[in-house]
Amino acid sequence: MTRVLALAGRRPSGVDRVCVAYLRAVLKDKVPCFGLVRTGLGYVLLDQAGMQTCLDALEGRRSWPMPDFISRIRHRVNSPRRVPDTMARQVAVARTRPRGLGRMLRRHVPNGTVYLNVDQTTFSKRVAQAVKSVNGGKVTVFLHDTIPLDHPQYQTPQSVQKLDAILKRCATHADLILTNSHVSACDIARHMAPLGQIPHVEVAHLGVEVDFFEVENNGGATKIPAPYFLCLGTIEPRKNIPFLIDLWEDMAGRLSQEELPRLAVAGRRGWESAEVFERLESSPLRGDFLLEFNDLDDAELLTLMAGAAGLLFPSHAEGFGLPPVEAAAMGVPVVANTLPVLREILGDYPIYASVSDVYQWETIIGSLATAQKNGAGSKPRFSPQTWEAHFNTVLRVT
Repeated sequence: MTRVLALAGRRPSGVDRVCVAYLRAVLKDKVPCFGLVRTGLGYVLLDQAGMQTCLDALEGRRSWPMPDFISRIRHRVNSPRRVPDTMARQVAVARTRPRGLGRMLRRHVPNGTVYLNVDQTTFSKRVAQAVKSVNGGKVTVFLHDTIPLDHPQYQTPQSVQKLDAILKRCATHADLILTNSHVSACDIARHMAPLGQIPHVEVAHLGVEVDFFEVENNGGATKIPAPYFLCLGTIEPRKNIPFLIDLWEDMAGRLSQEELPRLAVAGRRGWESAEVFERLESSPLRGDFLLEFNDLDDAELLTLMAGAAGLLFPSHAEGFGLPPVEAAAMGVPVVANTLPVLREILGDYPIYASVSDVYQWETIIGSLATAQKNGAGSKPRFSPQTWEAHFNTVLRVT
């Protein structure tokens, strides 16, 4: 629940949305559930009613609270933890300093409780040991990918060290590991093999909800003259956005303004990305044929995707790849790098092209732009796995 509450006031993306989907699922299940939140003072335990209150705030059915006295003295004025920590304390059934976590769990949660950690970055030795101190307590961890270890050049040194430590904790404390693809499962097994006997790894493809959160107001969506292409996701080196900028600048040198489609890059600016930001800001196409959007709401994102001639996904590495799955579910053409995980999830739906073949990408983009101009840009919609099917697997094995 720590990562879920950190979403206060902002739109979920990537792993955030997986965490929210798990919150919804456990609240719908008949088995009693509890939520654990790490705050600046220790740990807070929520019951089902408290978790529902948090979900209601996330989905706009109630207001977030004003920061309480503790948050005002513990956190800076602009700290993102002020409101989430306040909410957690307001709906808590129990609170404790870190050293009392095991005692709090033994007092309040039933024997045989399963701790389900969906945001792997918060999986700690302290929490694992506290859960195991409950009679019959078990630990299940969702590992989303091993990209920091496989592609450290696209990550911060801290993220590499953190994932290495998490895998070691999983080898010692986890009873079950969940992951989102067979590709990720193989990568997890490869990295954990030197650690000795590892827990069972269960694959459960993520579910996809095309409308994300329910959107009440569809007005005010961003308008871009067609044809245009969309690149969606956090703006960071792994997403390979400079490759697309190079493509567009090359095409701009050969095509007239009437022939050149537009490129929309939508996503928050991420980490280790100074060179990517510089390319976005310095391109002569910026503001006309190269457009950047960092904070679109759900209605705007959906409208932007629905109107695109294609979703472009030249990413160097993915654990699953939500944007192309969502685009496919809307019938939007997808052009993607030749990643095994995309073939596993999407089969033959995307047009695959290696990022080493610039000519092929330009040819595909030109064909899709022409198709949209001629009114033939959409494809039959891809049917992704539902969250219901995902949780049928997860709740069966946990």
